[in-house]
Amino acid sequence: MQRPRMNGFVSSQPSRRSFFEQVGSGLCGAALASVLSEDLFGRSLRAAEQTHTQNEALRQFDLRPKPTHFHPPARSVIQLFMNGGPSQMDLFDPKEELEKKHGMSYFGEIAGEVENPQAAGSLVRSWFPFQKRGDSGTWVSDALPHISECVDDLAVIRSMHTTNLTHEPALFKIHSGQEMPGLPSLGSWVTYALGNENQNLPAYVVLDDPQGLPVNHTQSWQSGYLPPVFQGTRFRSTGSPVLNLDRDFQEPDGVTGLERDLVARLDRIHRRKRPGQPQLNARIASYELAARMQLAATDALDLDQESQRTLERYGIGKKPTDSYGRRCLYARRLVERGVRFVQLFIEFQIWDNHTNLGSGLKSACEKTDQPIAALLQDLKQRGLLDQTLVVWGGEFGRLPIAQLPGDKNEKNAGRDHNKNAMVTWMAGGGIKGGITFGSTDELGFAAAENKVTVPDWHATILHQLGLHHESLFFERNGLKERLTGVNGARVIREILS
Repeated sequence: MQRPRMNGFVSSQPSRRSFFEQVGSGLCGAALASVLSEDLFGRSLRAAEQTHTQNEALRQFDLRPKPTHFHPPARSVIQLFMNGGPSQMDLFDPKEELEKKHGMSYFGEIAGEVENPQAAGSLVRSWFPFQKRGDSGTWVSDALPHISECVDDLAVIRSMHTTNLTHEPALFKIHSGQEMPGLPSLGSWVTYALGNENQNLPAYVVLDDPQGLPVNHTQSWQSGYLPPVFQGTRFRSTGSPVLNLDRDFQEPDGVTGLERDLVARLDRIHRRKRPGQPQLNARIASYELAARMQLAATDALDLDQESQRTLERYGIGKKPTDSYGRRCLYARRLVERGVRFVQLFIEFQIWDNHTNLGSGLKSACEKTDQPIAALLQDLKQRGLLDQTLVVWGGEFGRLPIAQLPGDKNEKNAGRDHNKNAMVTWMAGGGIKGGITFGSTDELGFAAAENKVTVPDWHATILHQLGLHHESLFFERNGLKERLTGVNGARVIREILS
């Protein structure tokens, strides 16, 4: 006899086998787990969950908010990383002596500091004129007309230097404190120490460029020896920012919530029986976060919520600013929602101007200048700049001498790598605006006054988040590992408000 149809399907009593195949999801699974937990697991799911939450050793490896060492000026960081090494004497550090000595030989004095001696030329002046900007009179070149409007919010550090003039080790140094791979990045240290204010979004978001990763690929945002839960989460700037967030099928939110609760309880029991498995913990945490992100990430990255005027300010919808402008606006929307650390990259070594510096550096500035200025102004207008630390800079600086192309045409010259001098700036998050700290020698070759090391820079960022760099460590092989190492670092208090 034909059974009655319901909603187009044949209604039938499920077999015992099909019944147990379906109880893992939906209301049936939640109810059955509650009734049969004693028989299936030997103890109730609730008791197992309570036991797990009492395990303080595991609690330090999650992303729940954690206390600071002292009251912090900032709660979030946006790192604007300029891949390749921007030229300090063409952007923020004008040198009259380069103008006077343009064309003079200087190779003999710095021969040991030149990566490519065969292409080394003579001293070369800046490609761009400089002007004093803002009420503070901060020197900025004409290559950055939009950032020039924000100088009264910037603390420009001219005296920073690093320890290696090759990209890969210099990138490891600036991101993780040492010249080697496999170590925790700055963002990982921050999220390890502080957790996240929004449990529906990643604590550490990376907005890399669709045109290419940095020269050391994804290693700039790895968690190293810290638990994997603290590594950066990549968001895309074109198409769907996060893949596979949409549900496979529609169902009531209440049913979805019960399913996730059941799966979470089973995961915690599974994890409790397998201690000391950080990869397992990270994988479970990533699945749980992905489920929570279905609504939160979609909302955070929905630029249709922004006004047309805001999109235009960031340069979205036009070349060459669209891509970087989107990521800058994403950064604002993410920190606005409590994300702790947002890191932006720009193409593949776009600032590595060995040749054609005039056009190459101009192109890099045109892609980033307007979006960065819009980000600073937007944060300030919304009252977010005071609690958001914005940092700008690359892995090293450039030399004051020309690097000549194969045709030896000085019009097409660039600048080689320089580890002895580089420029960076900070804004917001308790930073004193409108100041210039430190200086280089008369030609811009080396930091001279108030020198700043990479560990000093790291210590200052941590300090603005309420963390003392010497008190932030991770015990490994009997050692207290620190981002700032063991050779000493100081907070750059002269730039703090």
